[in-house]
Amino acid sequence: MLAAMPFAIKWLVTLLAFAALAAVPSSRADTGAGAVERVGSTRWSSDTLYRGAPAPRAPTHGLALTFAFFTDGGWTREQLHEAAASAAGVLAQCGVVVSAVEVAELRAPRRLQYFATPRARELVKAAPLPRPAVYFVADTLQQPAFEAEAIGRANSGTRPELADTVWITRGARHLPLVLAHELAHVLMDSGEHVAEPGNLMRQDTAPENTRLDPAQCARMRTVGEAHGLLTPLAGAKAGGTADERR
Repeated sequence: MLAAMPFAIKWLVTLLAFAALAAVPSSRADTGAGAVERVGSTRWSSDTLYRGAPAPRAPTHGLALTFAFFTDGGWTREQLHEAAASAAGVLAQCGVVVSAVEVAELRAPRRLQYFATPRARELVKAAPLPRPAVYFVADTLQQPAFEAEAIGRANSGTRPELADTVWITRGARHLPLVLAHELAHVLMDSGEHVAEPGNLMRQDTAPENTRLDPAQCARMRTVGEAHGLLTPLAGAKAGGTADERR
């Protein structure tokens, strides 16, 4: 027993050393929500967004968006710009013009790059952004799991901190249409899906589903303005766009 004591003591000291190392964050990004940092910012104007995409012929409302992505999250500015430009073209049919997109690049712990209500609360508290805000995340931990989730006023009763946000995972197919679809949910403050062929608000996004009907457009403008998400444009005529009045 006496001969074994030095080895036992050495083993115990080594074990305690490893435990101490494990308790020390490997970087500032591992220390929790307080480590969330905004490390970059880009602004896209409507001139760049509508280059090659249809702009509203008679816009009635402006929409200023905020995007957030993570430095090591696998998303690129190029992906987000392409999605924003295409989604802007879809929303144009309702007379909504995307006036600008503010893009925030965040550095954050990996656990905050996965969507789940408690983690999302932590993230938006640590790095508050103007709404409506779209967060491009790695994946979702919610059950049931969706490729994207829109949180408006109507479905944010137990999580008001997340109202007027959209969360899109890297697995999302048809990203521009997913973005337009989820933004429409937020602007209309409705989780409703329709069965109409070709409608953007069908449950499954697909390249052929791009249309919004006059009632959907009217709700988008009315509710979006009432919630402060859309800004009425000076000189815009009431009663919908020219395409809706036909």
